[in-house]
Amino acid sequence: MTAAEAAREIAAGRLAAEDYARALVARIDEREPEVQAWAWLDAEHALAQARQLDEARRSGPRFSHAPLAGVPVGVKDIIDVQGMPTEDGTVLHAGRIAQADAALVARLRAAGGWPIGKSVTTELATYAPGKTRNPHDARHTPGGSSSGSAAAVAAGMVPLAIGTQTNGSVIRPASFCGVVGYKPSFGAIGRSGVLSQSPPLDQVGVFARTVEDAALLAEALWGHDPGDPATRPLPVPPLSRVAASEPARPPRFGWARMPWWDRVAPDAQAAFGALLDRLGDLQGAVELPPAAADAIAWHRTVMEADIAGSFEREYERGRAQLSASLVGQIERGRRVTAVDYRKALAQAAPLAAAFAPLFERFDAILAPATLGTAPLAADGTGDPIACTLWTFCGMPAITLPLLAGANGLPLGVQLVAARGDDARLLRTARWLMRHIPAPARS
Repeated sequence: MTAAEAAREIAAGRLAAEDYARALVARIDEREPEVQAWAWLDAEHALAQARQLDEARRSGPRFSHAPLAGVPVGVKDIIDVQGMPTEDGTVLHAGRIAQADAALVARLRAAGGWPIGKSVTTELATYAPGKTRNPHDARHTPGGSSSGSAAAVAAGMVPLAIGTQTNGSVIRPASFCGVVGYKPSFGAIGRSGVLSQSPPLDQVGVFARTVEDAALLAEALWGHDPGDPATRPLPVPPLSRVAASEPARPPRFGWARMPWWDRVAPDAQAAFGALLDRLGDLQGAVELPPAAADAIAWHRTVMEADIAGSFEREYERGRAQLSASLVGQIERGRRVTAVDYRKALAQAAPLAAAFAPLFERFDAILAPATLGTAPLAADGTGDPIACTLWTFCGMPAITLPLLAGANGLPLGVQLVAARGDDARLLRTARWLMRHIPAPARS
């Protein structure tokens, strides 16, 4: 069942949260030896949490209106959950136990959901992979950095999971694992209690098997976090209600040949060509703002300079225990000047604003979520370049598991909307999922 269905059944007393959790734990026991999605999960603790939720439902009316009543959620291991380890994918943080919930975890609990365990992240949420394997083919990467979150949902271990994205760390693994991955607009979900990599770029996202479930979780996490200056005290948008509604007319999709299109694998190019043919008059060509091609370099300047600052302590005290890729990012970041950093960062807002004319004609921009299907695990976690422009601009993005490569592995379709237009993006995504069925997979 979907997360929304499970929540309704638990809230109504027709399904015990403990029974639901027990079924998921059995699924974890079955798939975890191969997939290895979890950095920390204690089955007895999970069942005890579920029993407490059942007792809470019986003793009061709180659960009757809880949108995530009794639904367990995987939490990326860079996000604090009180009493659970937060080791950030590095031996340098091994043994650290969180003393308080991150702000978004507190919101999760307030909505009736609960953290079942900590999902694997790559090293400090960068590129060096963890132990997780792709649930569709263990020889391939699940992507990164939210590796375990995407894989756990794809393997049916949990209906929902939380990740983060500083470049392509939600959209890319969701595409590779064949699930829905949604990264809201920058500043939508608070980051207090989340590992800080690059404050102007770090964004929280969610994984689900349906657009409706992604909207449900994102809406529960959404809102002002006094500890995060990127958030503002504004009303939470009605993501679930709008996502479930039908548009007044079929949406239109803008298709652009991205600056990196020649790097997209031939089978992926063919799959997208077939998708455009199926959309027919509902899609049209768009020209990206001229500065879009420069966003890759601007993003790298900002991200690597911030990584150098955020992980200075790890670099100074434990450089030998960091991966070569992370050491390289830190050392390049240490050479970025303040002037170059400020110039690059200043480009994000005007570039995002330059997309406004496109969204007067189209409901969403349609683009590949990745350069192809998941690479072999030995080749790394995949190139995030298909996400970089949208992350840099803070625009909402969602990937849908609508296509497959020549090898049968999932291939995501990415939709992007104007910053702040998340609800309409989710509605458009749901429409596309309903009208372009996903390929059957075993």
